[in-house]
Parts: sequence; structure tokens; C-alpha cells
Amino acid sequence: MGKLTIEQVQPDQIDELVALSRETFQATFEDSNTEENMQKFLDGHYNRDRLLRELETPGSFFYFVYEDGQLAGYMKLNVNTAQSERVDDNGLEVERIYLKKDFQGRGIGSQLLDYAEAQARKWHKHAIWLGVWEHNEKAKDVYAHKGYQKIGQHEFVVGDDHQIDYLFKKNLLLG
Repeated sequence: MGKLTIEQVQPDQIDELVALSRETFQATFEDSNTEENMQKFLDGHYNRDRLLRELETPGSFFYFVYEDGQLAGYMKLNVNTAQSERVDDNGLEVERIYLKKDFQGRGIGSQLLDYAEAQARKWHKHAIWLGVWEHNEKAKDVYAHKGYQKIGQHEFVVGDDHQIDYLFKKNLLLG
């Protein structure tokens, strides 16, 4: 793995965020969804207006990750009322970590989790949590290795396909 750089996404980078969001979600889940459901999800969730609203929401933070200057992926963190659901009022949610195919399996996602945890500690959060597709064994293994525990599940809808995400949480000791 090369040198990683993590930079907060700015509103003038919205078009790059839209393209990356669509590319990485589709590459990750296209084999598990119909083309119609995938298109419906991408058009509804990863359009310019919606992502710009998310980017400008207080308590939501997007980050691009670069390896040796090449855009490798992105992460979205939420705190306070920006969290997608009430898992922990004083927690930090890792809502998204997506990497381009060529950058997967190289430890970048794990480093992004470390960064998210450092942000949670910096912001005095006592927990960090996330949702992961029930069939994403690699990600579930990484989360378990990093001390996350399964605490529940919720529904995640792609088009008209109702899927299950497991919720994982890690308590942080502030000290």
C-alpha cells in the first residue's frame, strides 16, 4: 500500500463525489441486485441534489481517500442529529466506506475505520457504529477484528429489494 491521504470533501467537489458514489456502490453490489433496482437506487440516493444536501447537513462529513495521489474511495461520518438512526445519541456513525475495485483488499478500509475512530475520540463520542450488509463477510470480519459487536439489524432497500444490514457498535473509552 502506498501513502494514504484523507481529505474532507468540499461542496465544489460534489460532481466528483456523485461519480465516485455511483461507481463504487454499483461495483460493490451489482452482482447482488437487478439492473433495474440498481439504477433506481443510484438515481434516488446518489444524485447531485441529494448528495449536496447530505454534504451540507450539519454533523455529516464526507472524506475522500487518496493512495499515492489517486482517488481510491470515500467515507461518510455522521454525528448528533445527522445520524441515520438512533443507535447512540453520543455516538459517531460510519454511514459509508466505499473503495474503487482496484483499491480493495489493501487495508485502506481498515485505515479509514481507524480515522473514523480517531474523529470520534476527538469529538468526545463514546461509541462508534455502522451498518453492513448481512452477506458482506469480509467487512464483518474486519469490524469484528477491530472490536465491533453486532447489536441489531435494519432494513436496507435497493430499488424494491428489501435487504438486511447488521448494525455493529464499538464502545470507546475516553481517557
